[in-house]
Amino acid sequence: MGFSFRDKMAPSTPLLTVRGSEGLYMVNGPPHFTESTLFSRESGKNCKVYTFSKDGTLFAWGNGEKINVINVTNKGLLHSFDLPKAVCLEFSPKNTVLATWQPYTTSKDGTAGIPNLQLYDVKTGTCFKSFIQKKMQNWCPSWSEDETICARNVNNEVHFFENNNFNTIANKLHLQKINDFVLSPGPQPYKVAVYVPGSKGAPSFVRLYQYPNFDGPHAALANKSFFKADKVTMLWNKKATAVLVIASTDVDKTGASYYGEQTLHYIAANGESAVVQLPKNGPIYDVAWNSSSTEFCAVYGFMPAKATIFNLKCDPVFDFGTGPRNAAYYSPHGHILVLAGFGNLRGQMEVWDVKNYKLISKPVASDSTYFAWCPDGEHILTATCAPRLRVNNGYKIWHYTGSVLHKYDVPSNGELWQVSWQPFLDGIFPVKTITYQAVPSDVPSEEPKVATAYRPPALRNKPITNSKLHEEEPPQNMKPQAGNDKPLSKTALKNQRKHEAKKAAKQEARNEKSPDLAPTPAPQSTPRNTIPQSTSGDPEIDKKIKNLKKKLKAIEQLKEQAAAGKQLEKNQLEKIQKEKALLQELEDLELGI
Repeated sequence: MGFSFRDKMAPSTPLLTVRGSEGLYMVNGPPHFTESTLFSRESGKNCKVYTFSKDGTLFAWGNGEKINVINVTNKGLLHSFDLPKAVCLEFSPKNTVLATWQPYTTSKDGTAGIPNLQLYDVKTGTCFKSFIQKKMQNWCPSWSEDETICARNVNNEVHFFENNNFNTIANKLHLQKINDFVLSPGPQPYKVAVYVPGSKGAPSFVRLYQYPNFDGPHAALANKSFFKADKVTMLWNKKATAVLVIASTDVDKTGASYYGEQTLHYIAANGESAVVQLPKNGPIYDVAWNSSSTEFCAVYGFMPAKATIFNLKCDPVFDFGTGPRNAAYYSPHGHILVLAGFGNLRGQMEVWDVKNYKLISKPVASDSTYFAWCPDGEHILTATCAPRLRVNNGYKIWHYTGSVLHKYDVPSNGELWQVSWQPFLDGIFPVKTITYQAVPSDVPSEEPKVATAYRPPALRNKPITNSKLHEEEPPQNMKPQAGNDKPLSKTALKNQRKHEAKKAAKQEARNEKSPDLAPTPAPQSTPRNTIPQSTSGDPEIDKKIKNLKKKLKAIEQLKEQAAAGKQLEKNQLEKIQKEKALLQELEDLELGI
């Protein structure tokens, strides 16, 4: 079932599936955007759900009466199941199983309800297993990519099945109360990340295990415990070497944030773990791994939010400065990053070339509620969908250089509920060289209306003063410069800055007071040489040098006072006369070093 004739052909363009009040239909991807004949439009407003298989060759949808499954490549109807109440559908990674879920109901006399999670064999169309699954959240069993193992969270423990045999539980992972788990992507060995919430003063923790080694005190590959967590999000990287954990509390006890409080933790499969230090306080809006698995991007901090790329040591590599953004999306190949501000922000996008850290374009997708990269790594889909927004529904297809290639607006009395790309497996589309020149388009570009700030009548005829609420930070490269490979610790950095500031102040003072003492600019290129000027190894000589410098400094101050017109005492004038002799003595001592 995993094979399709697409393997032999050059990749076609991914289709778009559109679901709304106008029904369910498919649209050909770039460059044509015409309605596809692969799928005949399902009219009416009863379509509640649709899904593609992971490779995009199978498509299943519900029309309020049946769940139908077709082969996209040859338009053939494979199966039709009587499931009028089904609201969730998902194919297993190799297209062996179709999982369906409908809301759980109990009968009026209080007897247990019937199983509401069904597993169908895609080849034969038979339902070979049913489970009771009360919650819609995490309803779907979780398969490894080769379908060798499949896992479900049942009564706070994880049950593992092997080779799609759901009649026998092959393994169980049992801890106090497992709230959530995530299987690692990719091939064997399979790993699993589990989250156990804290209780009665005990901390919450996330542990990583390698299947099936769950027993014994040292079975875990890694463990990270933390307080302040009502819920967590666990994100594996593609190579399954590390997990990022966003721990959130529902309420921020300090009252600083409406969003609660978040912290970002890094846990590696080799046992290392760390808290990712974010330089700006405030919510963590989004975190995304690059497909290379060697770096990740975090968007965080009170608005205007910061965005930073970190490496696997959790050191910042590049800082994008501040801006109106709350989301980060890497392209499928990982060479382009889109930072965007959706939801309660205006829809500004920044498209970055992350190899060279250059800004490609800054398009604006106003009122967007959805964003998705096309599997080809070149096109972007943004949409405004109901029920999030019930007006101005529609979608746009962009090229990453900022051009709108296609635009569809739903009629004013209609709604758009869902739109998405047909998925393709990794490696089908080759990486293309990044272009900075906007791609030509027939769609007229709309300049977003910029609302001018309110000005009270008294100020309307006066010049505008450019006052900003926030200081904006520009992007900056955080990589350590050549010759300084080892990044300094926070304390070392602080001390270094203090030291440099003191040194600069001293130097400035000396230059101002006596230009003839100003040092030649040569040592500036090697600042380290300027610090140990007066260390001879002999503490007595060092002491004399220190005292001489002290006296010379006092003389400088007296000369300044005299220049300002102050009447000096006799002993003060005598001090000034000794300056030449003191300078000579200092020179002799320093030359003797």
